[in-house]
Amino acid sequence: MKIRIIAAGALALSLLAGAAQSMTVQEFLTTANAIPQNPTALLRADTRRLMAEFRSASRTVRAEQAAATAAGRTPVTCMPEKVGFSPDQILNRFNAIPPARRSISVTQAMREWMAAEYPCR
Repeated sequence: MKIRIIAAGALALSLLAGAAQSMTVQEFLTTANAIPQNPTALLRADTRRLMAEFRSASRTVRAEQAAATAAGRTPVTCMPEKVGFSPDQILNRFNAIPPARRSISVTQAMREWMAAEYPCR
């Protein structure tokens, strides 16, 4: 009986983890395009959600870089300590992704962007 309960709990946790997938580039762009381009945009919940998604993707890529370096592997990216992004840069980069590939996560798009912008040589 205990094994069934543990197995059911593990299954539930795995389903929840799968449901908490990160946002796709298409979802990001669709949401961003619905936000008005004015000073009140920063007050919108959608804007804050996009900013949080982008920050999370950036932290993930930076953590992967640090983990690879700590393990003695060459990281995929060699981002400098401080990297600044404007909303226009982000949208231009994400809009440059072909529509057929926009189902990738924001994190994967960030990973590819930083690998192209800051490769390890």
